[in-house]
Amino acid sequence: MHSTSIHIAGLSVSYERKRVLTSIYVDVDPGSVVGVIGPNGAGKSTLFKAILGLIDINAGEITINGKDIKDQRTSVAYVPQREDVDWSFPATVMDVVLMGRYPHKTIWQRLSADDRSLAMASLEDVGITELRNRQIGELSGGQQQRVFLARALCQQADIFLLDEPFVGVDITTEAKIIQILKRLATEGKTMMVVHHDLSSVERYFDKVLLLNQRLIAFGDTQGTFTQENIAKAYGPKLTILQKAHNL
Repeated sequence: MHSTSIHIAGLSVSYERKRVLTSIYVDVDPGSVVGVIGPNGAGKSTLFKAILGLIDINAGEITINGKDIKDQRTSVAYVPQREDVDWSFPATVMDVVLMGRYPHKTIWQRLSADDRSLAMASLEDVGITELRNRQIGELSGGQQQRVFLARALCQQADIFLLDEPFVGVDITTEAKIIQILKRLATEGKTMMVVHHDLSSVERYFDKVLLLNQRLIAFGDTQGTFTQENIAKAYGPKLTILQKAHNL
C-alpha cells in the first residue's frame, strides 16, 4: 500500500469564474480519521467532488493510492449529504446497500450470492438488518445515514468520504458511525469527514483539515485545531463563541 492514500497538489477549482478552492496541497495517510472543517461556502463538498473526479479542476493534481481516480473507482466510497439524495426513489434499503457492489462489476455482470452476503453483513455492522425491505424514504434521518454508511462498507473501499454524516441523526447513530469509522481506521482505511460541530472535533478526529477556500491548516488535531487556526477559518467572532462554549 502507498504511504499516502490521497495526494492533492496545487488544487484550484472555480464555478462560473468564481474561485472556490485555491492552491490546496494535502497528503492524507492511510489509517487516519480526518475532520474537514470550515464555514459554509468554504469548499468542503467541492474538495470531495474533486477527489471523486465529479467536477473539472482548474489546476493541480489528485491521485488515489498513486493512481488517477479513473483507475481507483472501487477504492473510494462516498456518503453524500442527505439533502443530495432523492428519498422518494422507489428503492429498498437492501437495493441501496447493494449499489456498493456496482463499482466492482462490469456492465453486464449480475449481483451474486456473495454480494448479497456482503450487503447483509454491512447492514448488520450498522445495526439495521431488520429494515432491509423498507423503502428508503420511510426511514428516520439516523436510519437513512446508516443505510449510506452500509453501502460504503459493502463497497469494501480503502477511502471513505463522508459529507456531513451527523446532520439530522440521533446521538446513538452518531456514536455508532464514529465507532465504525475509528475501527476502519485501525484496519488501515482512510476517512475524511465534513463536520460542523466544533465541540466534538477533538473527540472524533485524529487529524483536522481547516479550509476556507484555501488551506488554513492540516495536521494532528491537537496541534492544528487551535483558537488561532479556528479564527483564521471562521473569523474572530466564532473564536469568542468557542471560548464561551469551553468555559
